[in-house]
Amino acid sequence: MKRFLNSVLCACIAACCAQAQRSGVTSVLEVMDITTGRRTVVKEFPYRIEAPNWTPDGRWLVYNSGGKLYKLSPESPGEPRQIDSDYATRCNNDHVISADGRQIAISHATREDHRSRVYTLPLEGGVPRLITPLGPSYLHGWSPDGKQLAYCAERDGNFDVYVIPARGGEEKRLTTAEGLDDGPEYSPCGQYIWFNSVRTGLMQVWRMRADGTEQTQMTSDETRNSWFPHISPDGKHIVFITYAKGDLEPGQHLANKNVELRLMPAEGGAPKTLVKLFGGQGTINVNSWAPDSKRFAFVSYRLAD
Repeated sequence: MKRFLNSVLCACIAACCAQAQRSGVTSVLEVMDITTGRRTVVKEFPYRIEAPNWTPDGRWLVYNSGGKLYKLSPESPGEPRQIDSDYATRCNNDHVISADGRQIAISHATREDHRSRVYTLPLEGGVPRLITPLGPSYLHGWSPDGKQLAYCAERDGNFDVYVIPARGGEEKRLTTAEGLDDGPEYSPCGQYIWFNSVRTGLMQVWRMRADGTEQTQMTSDETRNSWFPHISPDGKHIVFITYAKGDLEPGQHLANKNVELRLMPAEGGAPKTLVKLFGGQGTINVNSWAPDSKRFAFVSYRLAD
């Protein structure tokens, strides 16, 4: 199992890097209104962009492209503005904005060993501060009080959910189940962490207490692999991405696949499909809810013929 997960994750990373460099890709940054079902195109890009975050003040959408970070207005998009991240120029699609909107945490692959580690820097730009000395570490969550970061990390061949003080310190392992646990994200109340786990065979959405207790399966779809649950700011809704069973291995989240974005109540219940699209890796890796909890951003893709 350990060797399998290592090979799957390496394949995902390699595929992601290859797709990021691929020509002939059009990225479509979109917004979905869950109250009306309307999809609105914010901007199209003749290259690959990934993983939009909505800033807490609603002014910006932040995304990554070619290892760097950018932002643009969702209401009047012009030319994107690059966020200066100094030496961190190999950022992947795991980046999260603090609840106060002052900082952004990133996952950046170091030049020395090419392993992702977690860093923080001011949202307006600056020199990143290393938070996780060990790699690989893939960021996904920031506690609402600003004190903790949550991430997926590989340690001794196991991929689990960890938390660490946002200023750095000792990391704490929260999951120990066999198989990949990934995508940890705090609820707005700070009491829970949502994540996805392959422990039952297919990738499913799970929830646990912020201390790692009460790990509870929240989806049980035997036809889909479900990834990256994102909680609305009002704590009422979960949006996540799914891949069809058999379209890839349960531990993979690849680009250029037919996927669905689904919505479910945060207290649990039957999900409903909001959008069917061509995407996957890069579509909705991080929380992209608008502050009003009515809209979220995502990326769909088109390939040249």
